[in-house]
Amino acid sequence: MQHTLNLRALVAHPRNGGLRWIEPAENADLLDPVDIPLHDVALVTSVEELPSHGPAEAVGPGAPGPVGSLVVFTQPPPAEPWEADALLRRVKSRGHVALAFKEPADLGAGTLAVARRLGLHVLGSGAPLALARAAWELQGNQDALTLGYVRKVAQSVEYHADHVQDLLRHLAASVGHGVALVDREGVLLEAGQHLSPDLHAALCSDAWTQAAQAGDTSGASVRVESPSREGLRLVFFDGGLAGAQLSALAVAAEMAMPAVAARLLIDEVASVNNASIDSGLIRDFLEQPGGPDSDVRRRMHERGWRTSGVHLGFRIQGLSRLTPLELLRSVSRETGAWDVDTHVSTAGLGVIGWLTFPEPPSSRELERHTGALRELHRTLRRSFNVSTGVGTPEAGAEGLASSLDAAGEAARVAAHRERGGYFLRIDALGLEQLLLSRTRNDIFLPAARSLLQPLIEAGGELLPTLGAYLDHESSTAATAHALGFHRNTVSTRIERIKDLLGLDLADPDTRLAVHLALRALQD
Repeated sequence: MQHTLNLRALVAHPRNGGLRWIEPAENADLLDPVDIPLHDVALVTSVEELPSHGPAEAVGPGAPGPVGSLVVFTQPPPAEPWEADALLRRVKSRGHVALAFKEPADLGAGTLAVARRLGLHVLGSGAPLALARAAWELQGNQDALTLGYVRKVAQSVEYHADHVQDLLRHLAASVGHGVALVDREGVLLEAGQHLSPDLHAALCSDAWTQAAQAGDTSGASVRVESPSREGLRLVFFDGGLAGAQLSALAVAAEMAMPAVAARLLIDEVASVNNASIDSGLIRDFLEQPGGPDSDVRRRMHERGWRTSGVHLGFRIQGLSRLTPLELLRSVSRETGAWDVDTHVSTAGLGVIGWLTFPEPPSSRELERHTGALRELHRTLRRSFNVSTGVGTPEAGAEGLASSLDAAGEAARVAAHRERGGYFLRIDALGLEQLLLSRTRNDIFLPAARSLLQPLIEAGGELLPTLGAYLDHESSTAATAHALGFHRNTVSTRIERIKDLLGLDLADPDTRLAVHLALRALQD
């Protein structure tokens, strides 16, 4: 089947003999690689072999230029400028719109000016025969083009790959185009080139294979079958690809997909094992009183975990069922781009991690990294129902444990703070709030209700009075003012409360316990 051929597609072909535009000394904008439609490509050794196509045909409004053909000379251009000028005129008179010389093509400014006046596009190629074959594949031999890509894919998967990213690099280098692994959220991994957001959006669908174009870039994608991850697609893309190339790349992507899926599965198993090791090490580190022993320190060192310096711990906790490994993958992808030493591991139904600074961070630096954690939390909330807590910066191994513990407490409190977006820095809490966070559990709540049961049974007026009394630091006058009662009424109620509870509210510890019990039942 005959396909439309243009210079942009030839330039984008990975096996085009190194085809390039020869830049003139001035007016470089003339030689931008626009879509120049071609009838065909003629391979000649001398001017005597030039075929004649008649005048170049004009195309419709808005089209980039006339339709003609490309002449590929297997020899370099003439050394004498007048001979080169005459050759250009002969090429133009025979109805051709572009010509390519074998490198090195050293054309002077005068010759390039002649080409410009003639409307003739001049290129260079280190391997004219390869260029002719590329044109033949694009124009009329889809099977040969597809076979070439498939052969390159087969060669790529024969190389040992340490991980998926390594495999994508092999594919990009062999196929000669950009390669990316994407999901609906964005680009997960890429090699060779950068996949634009517009093309990513155009290529994400439920179809098995899909071809699309966005701006100057186009690509072909195939759905990746993964038992643990949905919406994955493998994309081959580049600028200037013709329809024939996209069709061939779609087949090549299908051929490469099983190898990518298999490598993903291998990496997934390795990630599970690695996460399990990290999680166990974190648990051993946090559960050892007095700091980690020599064995734990050795294992942490082997994992590349630094305990020296200043650490800022954070904890991201699931508020409903989620897959910790998926959450870990998302967190690691974001924190891996930060300009600070970061470690992340699964922990229970969430992840735990910390940032390490060689020196104590300035307040501005600390705010910047806390802001990054807040933005990470917002990003995660789009896909995961989580709360996030951030500790305080602490130094050394003991400081790391303390910061992680504080981050865990902040995450627990944040889980009940919808107004705060389920994100909380521990230093934003007062002491009473921090103590209260420790009381919201199945052991304390029944005890709190039992402690205050006499007041509950006595009616609805005593609990609010006691709460206001404790909120106003046991001041009868302030409590009366807050409730709108007479001081004697408040004094009478407080005495009755003391009798019913059988407690000494003048004792600070007793007063704090009662206050926390009240808050726990009210919340």
